[in-house]
Amino acid sequence: MAEYTEDNIRSLDWKEHIRLRPGMYIGKLGDGTQPDDGIYILLKEVLDNSIDEFVMGNGKIIDVKIRERKVTIRDYGRGIPLGKVVDCVSKINTGGKYDSRAFKKTVGLNGVGTKAVNALSTWFEVTSVRNGQQKLVVFETGELVEDNEVVPTSNRKGTKTSFIADEKIFKNYKYLTQHVDKMLWNYVYLNPGLTINFNGEKYQSDNGLKDLLESVLSAEALYPTIHLRGDDIEVAITHAKKYGEEYYSFVNGQHTTQGGTHQGAFREALVKTIREFYGKNFDAQDVRQSIVAAVAVKVMEPVFESQTKTKLGSTEIEPGGQSMKAFVADFLKTKLDNFLHKNPATADKILRKVQQAEKERKELSGIRKLARERQKKSSLHNKKLRDCRSHAQDGSDLAGDTMLFITEGDSASGSITKSRNAKTQAVFSLRGKPLNCYGLTKKIVYENEEFNLLQAALNIEESIEDLRYEKIVIATDADVDGMHIRLLLITFFLQFFPEVIQLGHLYILQTPLFRVRNKKETRYCYSDQERQQALLDLGKKPEITRFKGLGEISPDEFGEFIAPDKIRLDPIVIGKDTKIDEMLTFYMGKNTKDRQDFIIDNLKIEQDIAELIEEEKNIDKTA
Repeated sequence: MAEYTEDNIRSLDWKEHIRLRPGMYIGKLGDGTQPDDGIYILLKEVLDNSIDEFVMGNGKIIDVKIRERKVTIRDYGRGIPLGKVVDCVSKINTGGKYDSRAFKKTVGLNGVGTKAVNALSTWFEVTSVRNGQQKLVVFETGELVEDNEVVPTSNRKGTKTSFIADEKIFKNYKYLTQHVDKMLWNYVYLNPGLTINFNGEKYQSDNGLKDLLESVLSAEALYPTIHLRGDDIEVAITHAKKYGEEYYSFVNGQHTTQGGTHQGAFREALVKTIREFYGKNFDAQDVRQSIVAAVAVKVMEPVFESQTKTKLGSTEIEPGGQSMKAFVADFLKTKLDNFLHKNPATADKILRKVQQAEKERKELSGIRKLARERQKKSSLHNKKLRDCRSHAQDGSDLAGDTMLFITEGDSASGSITKSRNAKTQAVFSLRGKPLNCYGLTKKIVYENEEFNLLQAALNIEESIEDLRYEKIVIATDADVDGMHIRLLLITFFLQFFPEVIQLGHLYILQTPLFRVRNKKETRYCYSDQERQQALLDLGKKPEITRFKGLGEISPDEFGEFIAPDKIRLDPIVIGKDTKIDEMLTFYMGKNTKDRQDFIIDNLKIEQDIAELIEEEKNIDKTA
């Protein structure tokens, strides 16, 4: 038995602790494929400081550049006090936000953000300009390597921060423009009057959350956006031709992707206000069905449930002040009620939408009951789902490494099942191609056994918040049939559960197309370019195997491709300007040359193009 003595006690300095336990400071690490991966948290931590300067009335422009892995952020605020530049980026619990006279209702209150960026970067440089003077400091993995003297300068005041995240911590990472783009748009929507320049593109908003809501609408709105503003609160509301609920919530400019007390208070207050206005005790889910809304609040000394600030825990607007529930309820009771009285056409459309949702819910209730009974009796349920041992019970406890593979065919599902990590990876087996549900109603989800069992496996019947897996991974062959199955599954989620995609849960599994090996080394290649490089590297005519389908890959080899540290996933992302109904029409509507070209361009195999077009035509005839 090992001894426990004074020699076992170890004190870590600030950077060692951050590097040893980065998850405590920035949440998960990741490689940049997901919007909450660590590299975006580093970017956000630096940006938050610049945003706070703007909020306090200092600097209306922020310049952001990302070149490969180098990030540079330049604001034109007050600049860090020159004598404290080193301390502010390298000493925990040091910063100006502890002084409420300097910063009020800011996001970063604990003085950790830029220190974490510093410690987790191979190179970190800060330049501060104040009153015609400049101070430059440089760090490497948190170690101060340059502490330059204060010198005169003609540069504009403000702070410039540059860093390169450490690849030893963020394995094989890269910044995806769509994730950065979404983050920057959120900043300008929440801060009208702010301009962010990103790699030559300008981001601005004049109408705040109204602009945000209209930019994210993925289906046709039923009425013009209701936009309401008050002291320390702003909301935008509409209903759309879609299923589910969709919320965008913010606290002091921070996008709370997991919601929190303010979002919960909004959902509750909205139902109460609608009931009182119409004098009817509507079911809450009927009021909120198809809603798209954004809510932003400003809170003094906000309490978040983690360092990454994705969920608000504050129950009061300020310590000892009005409760969050009462604050939001009072605002909606006054502002939304007044709006509906003044806009009877919108009020009528909302009433008809709620009544339609009520009618559909009642019609579906009997079908749902029968579907649950079929699930209990179905001998296919256990055969189709091979669950993992660890999964979420609800959205708030969603484990970051759980995933469900959706695959087709006994060979492929068998290989994944044998090679998976049974603790965190589950497998759902399809029987052939799923139904094309384009243009169909939600009734089909319960009447179609395949989709009914898939919905039950994901546990999203009542709410996306009950989702049991962090990642839903479509694993199909890289051929025409496999592409078609992908489109059918994407259509299912777009049609009935768009939040799954909007919240970043849906992925495509990348699998190698080639194996190139000699006696000393084996390379798995995911593209023809990688194959060509492997041939150059291995030389002397190595053995080349082309994988035509998932079923051809042995379980032992499959384990190499789906191990948590090796798996390659392509996220399904809905672009800012993409409408869901337009996507559905493109993917599953009338066949067009554009759609044929899309399928061909996205196949990662070498086949004759004429053959592909012919096969695609046959698919459409039988779909």
